[in-house]
Amino acid sequence: PLDLIASGPTVPDDDSCWEDALDIVVEYGLHNGGPYELPKSVLDVLKQGVDGELDDTPRSDHPVFSTPRRYVVGSEDEKEDNPPDSMSMLSETILVGNNDLAVSAAAKEADKLGYNPVILGTTIEGEAKDVAGVYTAMVERLHRQKKRGRTDESAQYAIAKLPAALIGGGETTVTLSSENCGKGGRNQEIGLVAALNFRSMKIRDVVLASVGTDGTDGPTDAAGAIVDGGTIDRLESMNGDTIIGEDSLRNHDAYTFFDSAASSHEKGEKIDLSYLPLIKTGPTGTNVADVCIVLVH
Repeated sequence: PLDLIASGPTVPDDDSCWEDALDIVVEYGLHNGGPYELPKSVLDVLKQGVDGELDDTPRSDHPVFSTPRRYVVGSEDEKEDNPPDSMSMLSETILVGNNDLAVSAAAKEADKLGYNPVILGTTIEGEAKDVAGVYTAMVERLHRQKKRGRTDESAQYAIAKLPAALIGGGETTVTLSSENCGKGGRNQEIGLVAALNFRSMKIRDVVLASVGTDGTDGPTDAAGAIVDGGTIDRLESMNGDTIIGEDSLRNHDAYTFFDSAASSHEKGEKIDLSYLPLIKTGPTGTNVADVCIVLVH
C-alpha cells in the first residue's frame, strides 16, 4: 500500500490515528511503567497527539487530496481546451519502482548470462530460516535432476532447466527472544541457513545471494550475504573454528560469523578476500523489499 511506503507522506491516511499507535505501545509493554518503556520524549508526543495538541496525518478529505488542480490559479487545467474529465488532484503519486520490477530485471540479467530464470514470486514472507529451507529444497530437487539424468521423473517434472536461476522477492522476518544479543538481518540469516543446508546436502555447485534493496539488512552495514556450498567450511577454517556456523544460527548471529574472515584479515592473517560473504553496497537510496537469487549449475 502507498501509505506504507516511507510512511506515505504524499497519500491520505484513513486507517490509523494517534489512539491506534498508543494502543500498540500499551499492547507490547512500551508504555510508561511498562517492561520495555519507550523514551519519555516519544511517549510525550503520543500523548499530545491523543489529546489533540498535535495534528493527525491528513485524511482523504483534506484539501490537498480533495482539491482538483483546475481550481488552482495559474494551473494548466484552467485552460478552456482542457476537458473536465482530465483534471487531477493537487497531490498525485506515481509509483516508479517496486519489487516486481527488481525481480524481473534480475531474471532478464540471468537470462543474458545463460541461466534459465524462474520467478518464484514477489510476496514471499515468513521466518527467514523457513524460507531459506524452501529455497534449498528446490536446489536439492534440481541437483537430483542433474544427477539422475533426463529420463528420471525428477527431470520430467523439473522446476527449471539447468543451469537455473531461482529468483524470489518479498520480505522475511527473524523472530528474536528478549535475551538475544546476536547481530544480523533477515537476508544474512537466509544466507546462513542456506549455506548450512548446502553443506549437509553435500551440494557445491550452487550460489545463493539474498539482499535488501535499500542496502541495509537489520542493524548492520551489510545489505545481505552471498553463499555457496563451501562457505561454512571455509569460514570455520579461516576463523580457526572459534565461531561455528550452527552456533551462530542458534544465536541469530549471522553477521558475526560471516564477518569472521574479514576480522581475521584485519588481524594480519592471510585470508582470501574473494570469499567474503557479506554484501556491502551502502545506502542505495531506494527500497523495494528484498531479492533472493539462487544460481544452480
